[in-house]
Amino acid sequence: MKKVALSLVIVISLFSCNSVKNMDTSNVSTAVTLLSSLSSNSTVQQISSLFSLLDTNKDEAISSTEAVGSVSENFNTLDTDSNSSLNLTELTGLLSLLK
Repeated sequence: MKKVALSLVIVISLFSCNSVKNMDTSNVSTAVTLLSSLSSNSTVQQISSLFSLLDTNKDEAISSTEAVGSVSENFNTLDTDSNSSLNLTELTGLLSLLK
């Protein structure tokens, strides 16, 4: 229940944020749901699905404005090459943070 409530708070916050006005909010909502279901036992395929949902401009990278939830909270840790965006390999690092 706690994860669902947190997911709703994140989605509501995103709706009010100017930087996401052009985002497909159904993808964001799906990403939040998928993110809340991830665990250390999650697969790279699930991370890949999350990556596709978060990469709203389809530039093969997740910017800080595209990141939500624990991806946003851990963005700088995940951004191992410090280029201000996450590639799929870097996002896969999220699995080790979920342990």
